Amino acid sequence: MPYEEALAVQRALFEHGRENHLLLLEHPHVYTLGRRGDAGHVLVPPASVGADLVRTNRGGDVTYHGPGQLVGYPILSGMADTVAYVTSVEQIVIDSLRDLGLTAARLNGYPGVWIDADGNRPRKIAAIGVRLSRGRTMHGFALNVSPNLSMFDHIVPCGITDKGVTSIAAEGIDVSMERIVDIVSARASAQWSSGHIERQDVAWHRPAGVTTGLSISARKPSWMRAPLRMGPDYMRLKSTMRELSLVTVCEEAGCPNISECWGDGTATFMVLGDRCTRACGFCLIDTSKPLPPDPHEPEHVAEAVLRMGLRHAVVTMVARDDLADGGASVVAATIEAIRRQSPSSAVEVLIADLKGSADSLEVVFEAKPDVVNHNVETVPRLQRAVRPSAGYARSLGVLARATRAGFTTKSGIVVGMGETDDEVIGVLADLASIGVDIVTIGQYLRPTNDHLPVARWVTPETFGAYREAGEAFGIGHVESSPLTRSSYHARQAAEDVIGVPSST
Repeated sequence: MPYEEALAVQRALFEHGRENHLLLLEHPHVYTLGRRGDAGHVLVPPASVGADLVRTNRGGDVTYHGPGQLVGYPILSGMADTVAYVTSVEQIVIDSLRDLGLTAARLNGYPGVWIDADGNRPRKIAAIGVRLSRGRTMHGFALNVSPNLSMFDHIVPCGITDKGVTSIAAEGIDVSMERIVDIVSARASAQWSSGHIERQDVAWHRPAGVTTGLSISARKPSWMRAPLRMGPDYMRLKSTMRELSLVTVCEEAGCPNISECWGDGTATFMVLGDRCTRACGFCLIDTSKPLPPDPHEPEHVAEAVLRMGLRHAVVTMVARDDLADGGASVVAATIEAIRRQSPSSAVEVLIADLKGSADSLEVVFEAKPDVVNHNVETVPRLQRAVRPSAGYARSLGVLARATRAGFTTKSGIVVGMGETDDEVIGVLADLASIGVDIVTIGQYLRPTNDHLPVARWVTPETFGAYREAGEAFGIGHVESSPLTRSSYHARQAAEDVIGVPSST
């Protein structure tokens, strides 16, 4: 996970979270400089060695993060003493290394964890850099498992000129990152937790996902049958869409609520065409080479909003990884066009992750939508099977940045693809902890035999339990039912959270 995306998640957990968290990550090559760090300790232009440089708000000087290094970010409450907290972080690393048969210790006057601390050649194996404010922590430790140690040659690590850097691999121990994560997780849990532990891993680099399930021809339970209503309002909306050559996700994704929503004069407009550059395992939208964006599309969407008299318009998009900004400028132009043609309409956008680009997200943010929606779609363990071109951590980063920018935020998941109820509750805890305001939860329906199978039919009672759990965590509105989709009852959810009036 890129450092700045992880920083956005940390900040959201720090500012909004009520529980204790430990993020364990790897970063692409990056040098980070603490609050009082000396920029002169960066000896080469970072770009010349394929790295970024980020100034951050932790203590300490300059350090390196990169592949093969386990970076831990504890976000904890009740840590009033900085020295005692740093000592606890060091102890977790020391104990974890001892579990591998490697003796490490503190070095007087030098924060971090060292090999041969009492000898002639002390070598730092883990850097420590923390921030503590109002008893809550950010940042943490970086444990060198098997990184490219030459990357440290381009800086003065931690501002220390006369001592070396090492790694677990350089000390002769061959261990996988997965094993290190297991050890550190156990040690951290023992050190910092006195109650329930919930751990969710994003899938490791091995096959994972749903391979067996219900036949696509299996009869659906009664609660999965949506009534079909094709009255005059439905036909009027369909006619408007065709006249303006617009695409709706209602049609493209085969939404089971299409007749209910269209009959109520509500629709979700999908911009940037009907071809997606990603091939998610659950989604019916076509995956193929997309056409260039239609320059008239934003105005056509705005005209449809005006014709329909919508007070709350929902605009979603296909993923457009072929475009430099991921399609952000088209989404922004659509928001602006709706503002011009129908200024009383609230606008909700359901965006792709835009490849995690802060610049692309800012393009959307500058257009000032009323609600920013981005779906995590499933639990961490199933991310690579369900949406292989996206990621749980990146999605949390998108939502965290939207929350920090002051927007009402929304996310959603579909269930019935092999997740457990505990994993769903864990996702709700994560979303609440980064400040998400609205969450939708619905049953997965397999579009074709080429898509992931349905593993189970989740009962209405279980959906009710999800709603209660999400609300207990502090989420403002949880829309949870078998037929719920991202935009289902979007107006009502917005009314609950920010008081947006219903369309008439």
